[in-house]
Amino acid sequence: MLLTEIDHSERFEHPVDVIERLACLKDWNFDRDDIDEISLGVTGAWADYDIAFTWLGECEALHLGCAFDLKAPERRRAETARLVTKINEQMWIGHFDVWSRDGVVMFRHALPLAGGAQPGMAQCEAMLSAALDACERYYQAFQFVVWANKSAEEALASALFETRGEA
Repeated sequence: MLLTEIDHSERFEHPVDVIERLACLKDWNFDRDDIDEISLGVTGAWADYDIAFTWLGECEALHLGCAFDLKAPERRRAETARLVTKINEQMWIGHFDVWSRDGVVMFRHALPLAGGAQPGMAQCEAMLSAALDACERYYQAFQFVVWANKSAEEALASALFETRGEA
């Protein structure tokens, strides 16, 4: 029998249950309308973030999507996409996307849990932390491109300069 033929649907705990326990322990507001998804609202320094953890059973991965209130208008989407490319070149974990249909900017990351692996609370908290850190770090760059008509290069340089100056 191949390893891929083994049924790993029996898990000790549903991966999204781990996120729910973490949210309860941290006293975070959350909403769970589906067994495979939980939504959190987190306030950052620059924006409020809508975070969804989704269990993708078919590929055995816990997906995190983090969106903030920023939609690139059609006229700025190409430059926003250029900024996303430049940012993603610098990232080790996760990535940003611009949804082509409506211009929403989102940070995404997934935790593979193949073979019935269980996520730990520390792993889930690290995923959330990576998402929030990335969004906070690059939020201003997105603002500069979308609302100040800056180029991707100018926006990234300005945002990184201001972030480094705060430390």
